[in-house]
Amino acid sequence: MTMLKTLTLLGAALALTACADAGRFGRGNGDDFANNGAGAGYNDTLGGGLGDPASAEYFQQAIGDRVFFVVDQSSLTPEGRATLDAQASWLMTNSDYLAVIEGHADEQGTREYNLALGARRANAVMEYLVSRGVSSNRLKFVSYGKERPVEVCSDESCYSKNRRAVTIISASLSG
Repeated sequence: MTMLKTLTLLGAALALTACADAGRFGRGNGDDFANNGAGAGYNDTLGGGLGDPASAEYFQQAIGDRVFFVVDQSSLTPEGRATLDAQASWLMTNSDYLAVIEGHADEQGTREYNLALGARRANAVMEYLVSRGVSSNRLKFVSYGKERPVEVCSDESCYSKNRRAVTIISASLSG
């Protein structure tokens, strides 16, 4: 009986450790643009940090790497367009970077529905950036649907944070 308890506790500890991985949303886990861009490029080797306007950290913190959406919508809000205007300007100035747009949805609805919604959201962001002059060959998108929430609870305050598209940048593979 003691062996069964030990194995159960060990299994639970391993499961919790896997869930607590801070890099699971693609921040600093070493993935790159070639691996579908999931988590691409957020590390300090791409630039000089928050003080360097050409760095990935500056893009994320000062420019803004995410836009939010209304329930069941993929239309950009005025706030989202303002953020994307800044992203487009930054990407035009920093042409050595590629970008992957991650589409996300809240936990409501089926997996299939949310994957499609996340794809529409990411595509809306990509199309907007292209309309602002960013070359489409520098952009890709991926949908995670409801699989990667930033907040988990059954409340609008959580749902609204999960209805998003996140632009992840990485250094060009050619440079």
